[in-house]
Order: sequence, then structure tokens, then C-alpha cells
Amino acid sequence: MLINSWAKFFNKTLTLPDLKCVYLKDAIKIKQTKMKTNYLINSLLFLLLIFGNNLDAQINLPRASQQASVSQRIGISDVSITYARPSVNGREIWGKLVPFGMNDLGFGTSKAAPWRAGANENTIISFTHDAKLEGKEIKAGTYGLHIEVVDENNANIILSYDTDSWGSYFYDEAKDALKVGVKMNDVPHKELLTYEVNTVDANSAIVSLVWEKKEIPFKVAFDVSNLVLSDFRSKSKGNLGFMRQNWEQAANYALNNNGDLNEALGWIDGAIAGNFYSQKTFNNLQIKAQILEKLGKADEASNLMDEALSLATIFQVHQYGRTLIAKGEKDKAMEVFKMNAKNNKGQWPVHYGLARALSAKGDYKTALKHLKIALGNAPNDASRGRVQANIEKLEKGIDIN
Repeated sequence: MLINSWAKFFNKTLTLPDLKCVYLKDAIKIKQTKMKTNYLINSLLFLLLIFGNNLDAQINLPRASQQASVSQRIGISDVSITYARPSVNGREIWGKLVPFGMNDLGFGTSKAAPWRAGANENTIISFTHDAKLEGKEIKAGTYGLHIEVVDENNANIILSYDTDSWGSYFYDEAKDALKVGVKMNDVPHKELLTYEVNTVDANSAIVSLVWEKKEIPFKVAFDVSNLVLSDFRSKSKGNLGFMRQNWEQAANYALNNNGDLNEALGWIDGAIAGNFYSQKTFNNLQIKAQILEKLGKADEASNLMDEALSLATIFQVHQYGRTLIAKGEKDKAMEVFKMNAKNNKGQWPVHYGLARALSAKGDYKTALKHLKIALGNAPNDASRGRVQANIEKLEKGIDIN
């Protein structure tokens, strides 16, 4: 069939009977036809190989606007931006190179396009978890990032579900996921367009596009507390849930980050008793006492701390005494430091603790005596240095707490 196909190509039909009864000259012609066929096939394969390779063999040249990315962790979540960085290069940027408002760029399908917020392909922004941008909710995922520069002082941040287009030439308002207005700021000259993250706190960050003498900032926030606790809830059914310390950490995190206190109480109870990994310790009893106190059960919390102190090390008691001083419970702190001194006679931290309690009550003279004893018993240069610094404070009439 192959010979017939190519024979037809050369205007000659060959059948099986023909091949069986050909004369020598016909056999020679057939052989020549086969040679032509093989030559044609080989030539076609060679051309396909050459042109196919050429499609992938383009020289990798640097772009005028180099690619860049920036990423910031907020709590346990990340916000990331990938973009290209044009330079000012002496050009007038705002209102000229980057025109104000929405514009027909003369290419693509969009007749009212914002700025691409960079150069080349879509600038893209990604969120690993559900977030808020300038207070507006945005789902986890990747979006095209555009900016409508309204005038010299105002801009609109636009996130689009379209992430694969070139620039803003194919921008479609119907694909907007979010649009929010922000204020622009005047800043020192920045030659290369740059996305920066200069302000970060526990739950949010300020992301800024900075170029020429303008900054376009926008706030990205995550519900960190809820994300952390939700993450623990889902993972506690696996290996994470087989360690007492993880339940303690989760309960303590919920306690200090506006979590569900009753849920936290259940977690810490499980760490204390009832499970194969449970163990009563000073640490988990103290966490439970703090949860009870926050729930308005002060008497239960106080009784539980009495039990916890019987399990505490000298340093745990010392730290608890300092916590009481910070809460303004000076008399109770003195009781705790005295108990520590009684149970751990002659050890340097107990004198340090008594000095703190006495200083909190204003008795600097007696506190100074205990500090000097602690200085003589301190085990290393670092400890002696801290004690000496507090001696100098007391000598100047300054409380050491």
C-alpha cells in the first residue's frame, strides 16, 4: 500500500499482479520509484526535524523589563505577586505612559482597559487562603492584577479571574473578582517598578507598587486566628493529634487569640487527662487556669494554680510570680516567691524572685540585699550581668520590674 500511495504521487499505479509479471526494465523503473519514494520520505522527515527543532530552539534573550516576584507570609498564609519591571528611563509616567482612567489601547479586544500594573504579560497576585484586600473579601487563588490610575492621587485596584492574557489588552470587566479604590502617595524616585511589603503585623501587610515618584499601596489581611485553629482542627485527626503538646499549644493559642474558650477548655482537658497521651503538668494546668479565669471562674482558676505550683520547677514558679507582679497582684506574688524560697533554699533564683517582689512593693533596701545574695550565687556571667544591672537600678531608686 505504501508503494501504491507514493506511486500514485508519481502518476503510476502499481498492483500486486503487475509486480509479479513485470519486465526487467519495469523492475528497474519500480526500483527507481522506490528510491524516489524513500528519498521523498527521508527528505520530509529531515525537514520536519529541522523546522520542529527550530520552534523550540529560539535564543533565550533577556527582556527589557525583567521578570520579578515578591512574597510575604502573614500568619500562616502567603500573598505573592509576579510581574515585569519597566524602568522610568527619563519618560513621563503618570498621565502619559500610564494614562489616566480606562483606555482603548489600540490592540486586543478591550476598548476600556486599565493599566497592566507592570509590563509584558498579566501581573498576577496569589493568595494561599481566603483574604481581604482593602477590607473586601477575596477567595484563595490566583488573579490578574490591574490598576486603573484615576488621577495623580487616586487609583483602583482590580483583580481579574483572567490570569493568562498579555497585559491589559484583553481586559474584560465581566471577569472582575474585585475592584477597590486606594490613595496614591508621593515618594522618592524609584527607577525600576517595584512591589514592596514594608509594613507587616500579625494579621495584615501593606503591599505597595512603587514607581517613579508615586506609591500605590493596598492592604492585604488574613483571618489568622481562625485559619490557625481551623488548620489544627483538620490536622488533629492525623499524627498531629497524637501529641499532648499540640493540644496544649492549640488551647493556649485560642486563649490568647480570641478563639472559642469552651473549645480550648476541651482541648486542654484532653491534654491533662482521659487520653493515652495525657499527662498533668504545670504548663497545662496553668493554661487551663487562665482559660477558667477568662471565663469568669476565678476561684476555680486559683485553686487549680495551687495544684499546678506543686508540680512546678523553681524557674516555673519564678516566672509565675513575675506574671502576678505584671497583673498587679503584688501580695500574691510575694507569697509565691516566699514559697519558692522555702522549697528551694540557697538557690540563686529564689533571692532574685524575692527581690522582684520587694521592689514591686517599694522596699528597695531589702530587695537590694536579696539581689546581692543572688549575685554571689549566680551560675554564669550572663546571669550575674542581669543581676548587677538590677542592683544598679535599685541603687538609683528604680523599680526592677
